[in-house]
Amino acid sequence: MGLKVGDKIPRFTLKDQDGNPFDIGTHIGQKYLVIFFYPKDNTPGCTKEACSFRDRYEEFTERGALVIGISGDSEQSHRKFASKYKLPFTLLADRQNKVRKLFKVEGNLFNLLPGRETYVVDKTGKIVMAFNSINAASHMRKALNALKNQ
Repeated sequence: MGLKVGDKIPRFTLKDQDGNPFDIGTHIGQKYLVIFFYPKDNTPGCTKEACSFRDRYEEFTERGALVIGISGDSEQSHRKFASKYKLPFTLLADRQNKVRKLFKVEGNLFNLLPGRETYVVDKTGKIVMAFNSINAASHMRKALNALKNQ
């Protein structure tokens, strides 16, 4: 399991789906953050997870949250994935898995698959919810419930 409730998230900068640098530090203190790590663009489970965040996206934004998906895919892959499924949130390319390692997100199935973890972070940068499950369907609900309880 990765970082725990009460931990501060590490600072990082990655490129988004448009190739622009995204510095998490500029968002801490501004909004709640919902950060979900997923294995791969365009796979059945990951598509289901991303689309569940898309379908309830307004509920996240109404609660002052910024939704961010992170995987090891390229910016180009993220751009196609976001376009194909009309994903309204930021996707970050963690090509060398540096951020995944900072969050201590472990792989599944003997590390053959990158792990699936979701974090809700308060405005101070502190984790208020951490959820690790290969079950893609439950991540969005857990994150939204955590926001509702803030």
